[in-house]
Amino acid sequence: METEKQVQRLNERLTYIRDIFAGKDSGHIRLLDAKTADYAQRAPGLNARERRALALALEDLFADVENKLEADLTPMDKVRIVRHPQRFCLRDILENVYDGYTEIGSMDDHSIDPAMVIARGFITRRRGKRVTNQSVMIVGHEKGRGEEFRNGGSAKPWGNAKALHYMKVAETENIPVHAYVFTPGSYPIEDTPGAAQQIAANIYGMASLRVPVIAVISEGGSGGAEAVALADRRLMFSHGYYSVISPEGAAAIEGKPGPGGRVPAELVEQCALRMKITAEDNLRMGYVDQIIPEPDLGARPYHYDFFRGLRRELLRVTDEVSISVRGLPLFRALRLRGRRRSAAAGRDFESSYVRWNLPPSAQMRLVSRRHLKFRGLSLSAALDRTPLSRRIASVWQEACWIIYSRFRHDMLQKRRQKVSEYMEEVKSDWTLFFERALTPLRKLAAWFGRASERMSVETVRTLTELSEWNDTQENQRGGRWAYISAGAGEDRAVSCPNAGIHGCLDQWAPDLYGEFAGVCPNCGHHFPMEYQWYLHNVFDAGSLVEFAADVEAGNPLGMEDFGAKLEASRKRTGHKSACMVFEARIKGVRLVVAMLMADFRGGTVGAAEGEKFIRAAERAGRMRFPFFAYVHGTAGIRIQEGTNGLIQMPRCTMAVRRYIDAGGLYIVCYDTNSYAGPVASFLGCSPYQFGIRSANVGFAGPAVIAETTGLPVPPHYHNVYKALARGHIQGIWDRRELRFNLSRALLTMGGRNLYYR
Repeated sequence: METEKQVQRLNERLTYIRDIFAGKDSGHIRLLDAKTADYAQRAPGLNARERRALALALEDLFADVENKLEADLTPMDKVRIVRHPQRFCLRDILENVYDGYTEIGSMDDHSIDPAMVIARGFITRRRGKRVTNQSVMIVGHEKGRGEEFRNGGSAKPWGNAKALHYMKVAETENIPVHAYVFTPGSYPIEDTPGAAQQIAANIYGMASLRVPVIAVISEGGSGGAEAVALADRRLMFSHGYYSVISPEGAAAIEGKPGPGGRVPAELVEQCALRMKITAEDNLRMGYVDQIIPEPDLGARPYHYDFFRGLRRELLRVTDEVSISVRGLPLFRALRLRGRRRSAAAGRDFESSYVRWNLPPSAQMRLVSRRHLKFRGLSLSAALDRTPLSRRIASVWQEACWIIYSRFRHDMLQKRRQKVSEYMEEVKSDWTLFFERALTPLRKLAAWFGRASERMSVETVRTLTELSEWNDTQENQRGGRWAYISAGAGEDRAVSCPNAGIHGCLDQWAPDLYGEFAGVCPNCGHHFPMEYQWYLHNVFDAGSLVEFAADVEAGNPLGMEDFGAKLEASRKRTGHKSACMVFEARIKGVRLVVAMLMADFRGGTVGAAEGEKFIRAAERAGRMRFPFFAYVHGTAGIRIQEGTNGLIQMPRCTMAVRRYIDAGGLYIVCYDTNSYAGPVASFLGCSPYQFGIRSANVGFAGPAVIAETTGLPVPPHYHNVYKALARGHIQGIWDRRELRFNLSRALLTMGGRNLYYR
């Protein structure tokens, strides 16, 4: 029986190695195969001592071969490691790292979402005779082992909502959060609340959690990872990967195999290598803070030394985050330096104790440090070619605006508001006293029969007739637009896609793209229009002032041929990135605008676009202006930039969070096709989101959903009416009325200070 168990264990180990190096011919693997078969054949005829010696020799051979194969691992091999069913999962961590835990809201398949596991755990620390249990909230994806109901760790919207809820509970209880990322990506469905909408809510909420957050990444796929990975410290297992998209997905985009086609394995390997997805790559780029070493070819549930090491690092890092924000700066620095020396000397942190619950002042410092950390990421991935003289002028202008804004809004306006509130109270009390004092006189006058003055005919008409909308000509411009689409110059008829349903007649292109502004006069279908149409017809003439125009999209990963593609986009559009940021006016109201342009690489977001968006949000906050994001179209995060693009999701969301928390008004309007990462982060977190009629808004396109889930996608699954029904957007606007609607929104919505007025 013992021989059979040993043979089974060795065969499982051999199968694991074969799976990792799938399709690769290796003499080492053939040697292990032959030796394992020889052991299975010889072992039954040997005595216990000989069998044990042969088994130990074979174990040593396995260890030696695994060590040699470790040096040959490619990025795609590591992807196969983190996906393998023999790899450790979250339940193994719960059992081996924490001293006790209770799962919350999860009972295997009887759960809100089995792919997202929440547990309240504790770690016991002993210092002499004193024993302390330190509580922690554990949040993470559970892939399971053959448990199909877990969707391979792909959380659904309500799973991410569950994670956010209990992170808020941890904030209330003032205990740290340990988040574990084991997901190939979020489950791409738009059932309420919708994948994109919920991921945006998670990132926005985590941006300002007032407790230490530690994230540990094994498999970090796109927005699904970002939903729980925004943290003060981000650790990564040495065999993990963290990427904007899976290597297979990137290869499908690059290779374009077509329906039913397969991408060559060589292209998948190349994409995994070129996207820089490994722990070493992400540490070098600064997107993780530390690598946790694993045994050769990746950790498995029986590697108990690995779990002890993970526990030690979690204790050390959680202690450091807490120490870094407590007490006076000098003592914080000294304590941190001492802790790091102790860690380098191999000290056991089990016997030390650091309080993890933070006082209010430390909580504020923690959030501030988190924002500063993410603000500094990916700066080198964007090319800023702004001349030195213009940079100096910009710094001087920003300093002047800061002084002016603080003097006007923080000093004068606050005092003026207090005086105004006091005078209103005095006036209210005086009016009440005056009314009561005059009541006897009014009764006396009525007794003498004095009639009140009759209202004039004009007053009666004003109070009883319906009001007229005098903004029609200014809003609609009577078809006389400041900018006419190039499509108006074509002498052809255009058919409406709804003709079969609504019986729409064909339209002559000069009328459709000219007077009608690309809107079918019968059903209201909106044909796509150039972004220039909005620049000239929505904002006041001559009011646009562009800034950060010299921040340029680059090729930080050195992707082959991508530099040439960027240059072609720059020449064709006249822009250096897919994001244009500018100041403008609408009916005299000044605002800052960030516009994603579908004409430039599909409106995809990379390091340059993220940096420009952040600068726009910071400028709006500095100048006390409203912030408007117009999405002419976006295909998501630019995969050619890898995690340099993916990190823009939390970076930009944190900039928006700072702006909104300061009292700013942030409005988003979607047009054409708006999908993926931007919608699932810094766009989707706005409290005021609107869609142009006929636009599509969602997390993933229909083809991606069908391929990922295997489910048929209903027609019009992403249109704005569906987004409105599930609460993603708050209204649907006609293109011709965008100027009027946006102007009205600026006067009726706002933050708590309404300072934009």
